[in-house]
Amino acid sequence: MKKIVPTFALWFALCPLLLVARPVMAGPPFLTDDPEPVEYQHSEFYIATQMTKTEDGTEGTLPQIEYNYGAAPNMMVHIVIPYAFSDPENGSSESGLGDVELGVKYRFLQETAHRPMVGIFPIVVTSTGDDEKGLGNGSTQLFLPLWLQKRWGDWLTYGGGGYWINNADGAKNHWFLGWQLQKDISEHLTLGGEIFYSTEEAAGEGNSTGFNLGCIYNFNDHNHLLFSMGRGLSSNTDATNELSSYLGYQWTW
Repeated sequence: MKKIVPTFALWFALCPLLLVARPVMAGPPFLTDDPEPVEYQHSEFYIATQMTKTEDGTEGTLPQIEYNYGAAPNMMVHIVIPYAFSDPENGSSESGLGDVELGVKYRFLQETAHRPMVGIFPIVVTSTGDDEKGLGNGSTQLFLPLWLQKRWGDWLTYGGGGYWINNADGAKNHWFLGWQLQKDISEHLTLGGEIFYSTEEAAGEGNSTGFNLGCIYNFNDHNHLLFSMGRGLSSNTDATNELSSYLGYQWTW
């Protein structure tokens, strides 16, 4: 999923706050995910915006809501409902319901002193968005990833990847790989970064590589602010990801 924050003014207004922050969980605000599910009978709720700018315009969600629930030990269910927008360079702006995302995360290997945590997180992205208006993919997608995670003191790293199955017109099945590293700076602040790679997602687009830098501010045990920003690194960045980011608020209970 491609990402960008709404305005530069908002980015800079948040910078002083973000410098005194810290995350507890993995996944958002990064593309790379982790194998750790929400604890049994606990919940996470996000309200967020994510956007991507390319030479063809800007697209994203404003807002999207995400809910994760620990439905069983080592397993959580997941849903994302986006209100999507598309603002092409040559064309009219559109907005409306985007493609709803459903998933189940299952951790099958616990972390030990010498072994990483391992889990799967299959995701179905429905075709509820209007692809003719640039608000959806036009066909249901399936993502089949494997994720690993390991902590050493204040350092946490996670990553892996999987295969996207996408039968929409002009789209190609493709691999996504990512790895993230983060450090607890203080009781409140964790800073992190990721690098990711995708094989060709559309005919003629080429493979792509990118990065994001981000952080999360924990107001307390239940309220968290998440932010990341990055861009592509490959030669086709203008067509895939000139600038992208994520801004979200998370409640946990």
